[in-house]
Amino acid sequence: MAVKTLYMFGFVGLTALSVQGQAALYAQCGGIGWTGATTCATGAVCTDINSYYYQCLPASSATSVGGGSPTTSTVSVSSPTSTCGATPPSSAGTLKYAGVNIAGFDFGCDTSGDCTASGAYPPLAQYYGADGIGQMTHFVNDDKFNIFRLPVGWQYLTNNVLTGTLDETNFAEYDTLVQGCLGTGASCIVDIHNYARWNGQIIGQGGPSNEIFASLWSSIATKYASQPKVIFGIMNEPHDLPSIPLWAGTVQAAVTAIRQAGATSQLVLLPGDNWTSAATFVSGGSADALNNVTNPDGSTTGLIMDVHKYLDSDNSGTNAECVTDNIASAWQPLSQWLRCNGRQALNTETGGGNVASCETYMCQQIDYQAQNSDVILGYVGWAAGNFAASYVLGETPTQSGTTWTDTALVSTCMAPSANGVAA
Repeated sequence: MAVKTLYMFGFVGLTALSVQGQAALYAQCGGIGWTGATTCATGAVCTDINSYYYQCLPASSATSVGGGSPTTSTVSVSSPTSTCGATPPSSAGTLKYAGVNIAGFDFGCDTSGDCTASGAYPPLAQYYGADGIGQMTHFVNDDKFNIFRLPVGWQYLTNNVLTGTLDETNFAEYDTLVQGCLGTGASCIVDIHNYARWNGQIIGQGGPSNEIFASLWSSIATKYASQPKVIFGIMNEPHDLPSIPLWAGTVQAAVTAIRQAGATSQLVLLPGDNWTSAATFVSGGSADALNNVTNPDGSTTGLIMDVHKYLDSDNSGTNAECVTDNIASAWQPLSQWLRCNGRQALNTETGGGNVASCETYMCQQIDYQAQNSDVILGYVGWAAGNFAASYVLGETPTQSGTTWTDTALVSTCMAPSANGVAA
């Protein structure tokens, strides 16, 4: 489990849900096993996304079931080859992305998805937080990082209202960090940090509906549709999901909303169950379920599997010492599945303490990922931003005048300028 704070959850039993009447815009309206509404509200058309998921899309941009896939622009990111096997091609060897999480807007959220907008701590100097933009500028210029993940709570973006409509004041503050990230020339991941939940209730499985979640992503994607370096991280660390196929339907709703909002060229990250663990992504069923998620045109181009993997004894990301490089348990089986299915993954959370064991094992993990860079795009370390220097997995650099000093793990292993295998 890649978690910063652990909470125990009881198993939530869900009975089959029956949806009465017509489905709302962006809601599910059909697919294998679907028992809810199969017609859409006025102005929307039930559209065949794939055999497991039909969705109500705006009539102006969708073709109804039986009439083919909806029309949309094809994303421009190239897909990997589908050559199956454990051996990477000779072209592998350099990771496309290496970066750091810039935390703060996610503060106030716990692993039940219980967040309060007032608990957020923007990593921006003008809001009395750390200088997150200065950190990113240093990371790019001095360390050669080229991607940053910017976690934020759903409740912060909507000011504690369960809706897909952004609170313009709060969003403007978050957008300040996004624009600062873009200003460095790096790619920037917008990450909803809610663990597949809103205040303890699972999205699409007894909690907020898929259409509300899709409307949130439609609102965000509309803001960044013209920004090719914005990457959409649909959800941080889903866990204890009663149904992974139903979760794949929720992810599909978000993907379709993003693409229909005009963001057709950016990467979208697809998160699985069990804290998005790279070790259980295949064995736990997330890989096969998410493999059915497609763009509205039926392609999977630009849809990247989102995985996490820490290196401590219980995979929690709460211990300073590292005990494994995760290669045999996680990266080998995942790489083979990705290659056999023509897919790619991005490791958006990994990290360890600033100790010798982590320098050894993290370097080994990164080296293996680079050797398989045809299917593993890179890694993003946890975490800098508003984390204090005493934080066990801290990657926050210290500043003295115009000089920034990195933590031990960053300077010896994680920075591309140090490891020579990233970006």
